[in-house]
Amino acid sequence: MPGFFMERVRRQLEVPDDTIDGNGVTIAVLDSGISRHPDLRGKILCFQDFVGKRNLMYDDNGHGTHVCGILCGSGELSNRRYQGMAPASMLVVGKILDAKGDGCLEHLLEALEWIEKNREMYHIRIINISVGIGNSLSQDRECLLQKKLEELWDCGVLVVCAAGNKGPANNSISSVGGCGKILTVGCHDGSYCRDNPNRCETYSGRGDAGAYLRKPDLVAPGTDIISCNAEYANAQSVLKKKRPYIAKSGTSMATPIVTGAAALALQKYPDMTNEELKQKITITAMDLNEPWNKQGWGMVNVRRLLS
Repeated sequence: MPGFFMERVRRQLEVPDDTIDGNGVTIAVLDSGISRHPDLRGKILCFQDFVGKRNLMYDDNGHGTHVCGILCGSGELSNRRYQGMAPASMLVVGKILDAKGDGCLEHLLEALEWIEKNREMYHIRIINISVGIGNSLSQDRECLLQKKLEELWDCGVLVVCAAGNKGPANNSISSVGGCGKILTVGCHDGSYCRDNPNRCETYSGRGDAGAYLRKPDLVAPGTDIISCNAEYANAQSVLKKKRPYIAKSGTSMATPIVTGAAALALQKYPDMTNEELKQKITITAMDLNEPWNKQGWGMVNVRRLLS
């Protein structure tokens, strides 16, 4: 019986129940790291720590583990109830956030440079960046970030970034998500929790309504998304006191839902370029009749994407 994540999100996105599971697709995740959660066992091809420079994988914040579970968690501890979007895809994880969930531009740039150098070794097709730097970077530093993101895009990698949680003001998209070439994801849950004033869409970053560059590109559910709890693996001596799953909300959760959908498409259409994939994932989205600077093209729709 499908669980909360599977039942609601998969129904909203019209994810087909067939053999498309992301097999053969490698995703790079830049976040707070990844823990040894049973649902993520055997899925990590490489771990790089750009914060503490440690050799062994870890997640002292929990954000990255949750994001990775949304992407490709097996659902082993829940009888597949909380299985991720593309459970057969593989991961390359870069730790760029510290224990408090804070990060800096230098660590992000270092990680992007590392991915550019090693993308062919690990066959990286997609980068998931569920990280917001805000929109307070100087113009020079913002240009530096966007140049590096565009370099990766030009190498054929699909870059998927969160719109950030600084909305709903006009022009509140994160600096990471403001780059024109990348796929920027905002949050919208459709009819779910419409009466909840704290639902993700109320603070999802919005683009500039009058700008030539329209952002975000599309939206996905991001409220009460259940995924892997890093503390379950981080506290081996007290496992019974830690739940294996936890609910989190934000554009950080919406982003790997879209990244997972992209991985499904790349499994079915392995020769598709990142530009072709971005175009198809946006034009097949469902229009929610919201302002463009809130919804972009609309809600990602996997059935249409794979058809």
